[in-house]
Amino acid sequence: MVKTEDMSTTADSWREVFERSRLVPPPRQAVRLAVDSHITQSHAFQLCLSRLTVAQPPQEISEGGQDLTYQLRVTLFDKSHQHFFGKTWKSQAQRMKNNKIFFDQGLYFHTSLRLSSTVVVLELVSLLPRPDGSQQALGRGFTVLELFINRPEAQPADGDRRLNLHHGSPRNLLHPLLKDAVDCNSLLKAIEGARLDCVIKNHPALVSMMHLLPENVLVSGDEDIPGITASPTGDALLRPQLLKMLPFNLNRLTISLQPSLEKFESRLLQLINADCHNTKQPGPDETLRTVAIQERRLHVGVHNGWCFLEKPQVVVLELLSSGTRSRADSTSKQSTLIKDSSSTLSQTLGLRSSLELRLANHHALAIVFQLEYVFSAPIGPETMLSTTSTSRAAFLQCLRWGVWCPFQQPADWIGAELQLVLQGGAKPNPHGVMVYSTEMSAKTQSPVPLSAAGTAQEISVVRDTLKFRLSSGLDKKELSPKVSLRSKQEDVSRQRRSPTSPSKGRKYIPPASPPESPQGPGLSLSQLAATSHYPTGKALPWQQSFPSLLHPSPLASSHQLSHVAQAGLVVSNIAHMEVALQPRGDVSPSAQDEGDQLEELPFTPVHAPIIPVGMNEPSSCTVSSRSSLAHLYSAGFPDIVDHSGQVAEVLDPTEPVPFDPQREETDLLQGNLLVFQFLAFTRIPTAGVGADWPDNIYFTFQFYRCPPVTSQQLKLVTSGKVQHKAGNPLPCVLASINKDGTVNSGSPGLQLQFRVDEGFLRPGEKRWFLRYLALHTMHIDIWDSNSLLLIGSTAIELKYLLRQGKPAVQALHEVEVLTTDYVGEDPLLASANLGRPSAISPMTVHTINKGQLHIRTGNIGCPVDPSKRRPADIMPTTSHIITPREVTGGFRGGSLSSRNILQLNARNAAQAHRLEMDGDLVPLYKRGIRADIIMPGEHDSGTRKLNCMAAVHQREGKKDAQAAKVMDQKKQSLLTRELHQIKPSEDHSKAEGITNMLSQAITTHHLLYASLGSAEYMEFVLKNPFNVPQTVTIHSDDPELSVLTNAEEWGYFKALTKTPTPLEENMFHLEEDAPGPRVYLRPKESIHIPLKYQSFLCDHTMAIQGPSFLPTGKGSRMARKNLSNIVAAKIIKVTFKAEDGKPMAIFQLSVEPTPHVVYQTFRLYHPELCFLKKAIRLPPWHDPTEPDGRTHISVRCSDPNIICQTRMLVPGEPQDVYLKVPGSPSPNIKMFFVMVFTDKWMAAPSQVWQIYVHFLERVDVSCVTGQRNCQSLVLRGRQAVRKVKCFSSHPQEIEVDPDSVFLLPPAAVQELQVKVQPWQAGSRFFYVNAVDVEQRRIITAWLLCLNVHRPVLSKAFEVCVPVGGGRGSSRKITYTNPYTRSRTFLLRSDHPDLLQFKEDKFQISGGESYTIGLRFAPSQSPGSVEILVYVNNLEEKTEETFCVKVNYS
Repeated sequence: MVKTEDMSTTADSWREVFERSRLVPPPRQAVRLAVDSHITQSHAFQLCLSRLTVAQPPQEISEGGQDLTYQLRVTLFDKSHQHFFGKTWKSQAQRMKNNKIFFDQGLYFHTSLRLSSTVVVLELVSLLPRPDGSQQALGRGFTVLELFINRPEAQPADGDRRLNLHHGSPRNLLHPLLKDAVDCNSLLKAIEGARLDCVIKNHPALVSMMHLLPENVLVSGDEDIPGITASPTGDALLRPQLLKMLPFNLNRLTISLQPSLEKFESRLLQLINADCHNTKQPGPDETLRTVAIQERRLHVGVHNGWCFLEKPQVVVLELLSSGTRSRADSTSKQSTLIKDSSSTLSQTLGLRSSLELRLANHHALAIVFQLEYVFSAPIGPETMLSTTSTSRAAFLQCLRWGVWCPFQQPADWIGAELQLVLQGGAKPNPHGVMVYSTEMSAKTQSPVPLSAAGTAQEISVVRDTLKFRLSSGLDKKELSPKVSLRSKQEDVSRQRRSPTSPSKGRKYIPPASPPESPQGPGLSLSQLAATSHYPTGKALPWQQSFPSLLHPSPLASSHQLSHVAQAGLVVSNIAHMEVALQPRGDVSPSAQDEGDQLEELPFTPVHAPIIPVGMNEPSSCTVSSRSSLAHLYSAGFPDIVDHSGQVAEVLDPTEPVPFDPQREETDLLQGNLLVFQFLAFTRIPTAGVGADWPDNIYFTFQFYRCPPVTSQQLKLVTSGKVQHKAGNPLPCVLASINKDGTVNSGSPGLQLQFRVDEGFLRPGEKRWFLRYLALHTMHIDIWDSNSLLLIGSTAIELKYLLRQGKPAVQALHEVEVLTTDYVGEDPLLASANLGRPSAISPMTVHTINKGQLHIRTGNIGCPVDPSKRRPADIMPTTSHIITPREVTGGFRGGSLSSRNILQLNARNAAQAHRLEMDGDLVPLYKRGIRADIIMPGEHDSGTRKLNCMAAVHQREGKKDAQAAKVMDQKKQSLLTRELHQIKPSEDHSKAEGITNMLSQAITTHHLLYASLGSAEYMEFVLKNPFNVPQTVTIHSDDPELSVLTNAEEWGYFKALTKTPTPLEENMFHLEEDAPGPRVYLRPKESIHIPLKYQSFLCDHTMAIQGPSFLPTGKGSRMARKNLSNIVAAKIIKVTFKAEDGKPMAIFQLSVEPTPHVVYQTFRLYHPELCFLKKAIRLPPWHDPTEPDGRTHISVRCSDPNIICQTRMLVPGEPQDVYLKVPGSPSPNIKMFFVMVFTDKWMAAPSQVWQIYVHFLERVDVSCVTGQRNCQSLVLRGRQAVRKVKCFSSHPQEIEVDPDSVFLLPPAAVQELQVKVQPWQAGSRFFYVNAVDVEQRRIITAWLLCLNVHRPVLSKAFEVCVPVGGGRGSSRKITYTNPYTRSRTFLLRSDHPDLLQFKEDKFQISGGESYTIGLRFAPSQSPGSVEILVYVNNLEEKTEETFCVKVNYS
């Protein structure tokens, strides 16, 4: 499909911006002065125009000019050169009120001319409408704003400014008297009382978008600048937000010039030569001098109407024959004046490689093409000039240009061939250059649209066109080596055939265009005029034959070419535009020192963005083979039987399960015994590990609100009697390992039980538990017991545990154990820049199946004694209206203690009263005074005690009565003082008791079951018991229980809970300093107070990583005492206080936690002590209630120290959740929950994610495939002596020395040697754990970030292997020892399953040859694969690498 685009119809939006963005350049002298002063960095400014004040209004207003408005016009001016430059900015028209004009506008600009002569001129203009609709502008005065202080460093003069207006117009600044004047204000006459208030200041936020706006352009915040997102405030430049730039690939570019390329260039050269001969008098020896075409170039850039977003890319066009894609002869690059010949094939200009452009989705962004020719003209007195003569000058000329806006219309152009009409002649163009135009070309540039390429029309219209294809760079796939490198082999063969005789005057230059053509630097005239030099003479290394028994494939020469290109042997004066990239030449050294603004690139983090699915089902349940089932059932696993001894009914996990809540409620067996039997594990061969891995495993999971389960070690036991097939491995039966390390041979498998009955469930919790079983998918992690590394994860659906009235059910699940691996491309291959490899390479997420877990689940119904049934099975009321109870009884007397108030029993109150009175006598009893004879009728107990004491002293000491009397007086005063201390405390306790009694009388209790993130709505009925109106203040002692003051939110929850109560607008009065919202109640009025409880916080306590030797699942007691990862139980009070501050009613809410459903579980690995930044892709949601179908998505995190947010995007764009997690030391693990809400008021989370972050020590390693590389790690000892062993995630690619158990003393430092020998190129991530073998705990964990490169290939071969038959194929390769002494070599392959060697190790003498025997494994399906053969020495250093391409056919 060919789509033809005309610039006049497809670039309207861009042209509108381009037409109004024309500006006057600054004086060249000022630019040169700024460069000489090393002032090249552009600075951004913000000019805020506040108001203009005049002493008296103009006469037009007093004469009835009501339509008179005023406008400010702002222009940049250079005082030294008396030059206005830039673009004049005009403010909005404002009227004058009270001798003041309020503009309140801000404008922005950036400039590198930070000179004292650069000023801003502001002119006040009055606008008076004319009868024809136009406006008459009349200058009312002007002023000058100094930007920079007269200092060498040219610091900007920031701050508030008040400027006086001067008479006249800004043209006064062009008067000769003002040219060298130091102070212009002394020569200008000021307008009395007229001044302008403004603020000038730096605006660093504008730096991020300087590439979208030229220098010295004054714009306002509401100006349309393509590339910047619109701001809801209307000022997009205050804090500019850039549109996301996405990569696109432009390829298959061809240019057709009319009537043909030969005739077009012939006519062009005739005109240029005629012009050269007309401008000077040719002598008799100058008749043969002609102008030649040196080069054909194309400039491609992205333009937003204001400027180019980046410097346009410059590529060299080649001559292509019409109908073929073969390259024309290189000698045609320098074309001279030729005559029209009858050639059969017409030629076009084309680009073999592709260009990468960065575009944003904006209707005014355009791709600009400019066709430019480089001509060489002769200089000097020579009479005969050859094409290789250096005495020729080069000059450039633009011939055609075109503009195409890709996003002005719907993007149906992806993948289609586009045809653009090129323009010529005297028209404004983005490059600002003169464009070639002739009489003939002007006639051909008719605006009549072209329907399709090659379509015949009635009027013969010929037009210069450009054809290309544009595709998204995100879907770009790397070209195969066969396709992209075979053309190089053809060029080499063409070079062998091309003549190199001096008569041609030019040696052949092999094309050096890479598959991707990045931006090339501009060429100077000296570079264009220089001749090329290329080493010739003897044959190049890659032109020699290969001494092997296998015929080399066409890849051989291509691999050699790539190797030589990296060695830097390819040199050319023209090809360096696409190969030898260098830093931008237009940036001065001072600007490079100051630093350029970095541009955001499409970056993929270490762990690629996660795209979760709807439910946590990483693997689907598969059906085992009959041999596997027979093997499992012969192992002797215990059966799951019901309470009567019958085998439980078997459910098929591949079929749906009907669920009827009524049947579950009416089930006679209300108790449930849930059984999980871990039976076996099937190993699947995985790269990097052995066939017997894993050997020991353990599981971690969490069921309902029971504590997290960490199982004991389980050994994978294989039966020696059963024959194992390679294509169908049998499951390994799990057997528990005792604490002494022996295998328990008594009962195979691991069985865990959870009893859920009336002793475990709380009142009303039965419904939550059934909902949990019906919806939840339990996540299970499988770990290696030796290395404590994660093998993988899986999930099983719990809905097969629903009995539906049956006595017992069971189901056998066979689920895949999956893990994710992150592999990046080789940066040397992925980079389009051959001279400078890119630091950013795309990541690919692979899902790897590590094995299959066989697990059996069952649910056994248990009978419950009806007499002992608790209200756990009784469904609670669904009413959300809470009505306070009516108090009908009074207080019957007794103590006012809080304990007795709760009981309100007369007998208990009397007894408590007696105990309390006796308690008041404790201080007296401690002084030795008996108080057990106190009569109830005594009121003054203190007087009674004094009388008794006086009688005793008189009886014992009559002789010393006076002394006794004095002693009695002292004791009496002491006791009196003590009684005075007792009475206030007694009065205080009585007052507190009365208050507690009254509080309990007006307190309403309510029990609430809440889960994480879910909002629980309730309405409290508040009644005014008084006969006067009251303003009640509502105060909650916990922010998680709040009052719904928003009427819209209140109505949403009422509709959600179907609560039929009235809704009142503007019900509450909110104040900043008030303890809560206030509500007005009429006398005896009752209203409904809407309350909402919602908690986002929970417990993040985690068990220590490692297997457990204790039995798990002890029943309901352990589960009840240890609630995990759920909302904390609490009691919240809401007090309704009247105007006098006393409580009118109290609402006490008891919150009991319930588990939440986890939809996704993620495990992330990240370097320690640094922030983890992760993006998780949200699934698409569409809200049919919204007019545009957009869904309001919000997120919350259970950890307040973690930043969790999402951004609203345009419809159709994917939305991500961004996480920023603070780092922790290795080997800590951080766990938290993320709740995703799809409703505006966050009633209940649509999804809950559980995220684990493992923090490890990061080690970066750079290596080559097939070659061993050593890296040192440091292990530090802790407080105690430990027995340590190190494990790696890929034992066949990573070896740790020492590889056995070693002793780590306290505070010691142990050096570990890690030997890395990877077999796959790209970015890889491996893990190494140092494990305490006695305690089974991780001491330190490392994250190895490998940057693996492909080796340099020595030879390449190709072999065909027949499909089927089961025989395979054998081949031989001859290898010669390049050394003079005998050496021993090792043979390695990156596909050992497909290629085997006759001998993995051989020894040959110096200079002798050895035949390597290869045996290729058979294949059952056709295809092809490339296998690398490594010849290594004894230190595993690669001597040579062969590439063998195997075709299975």
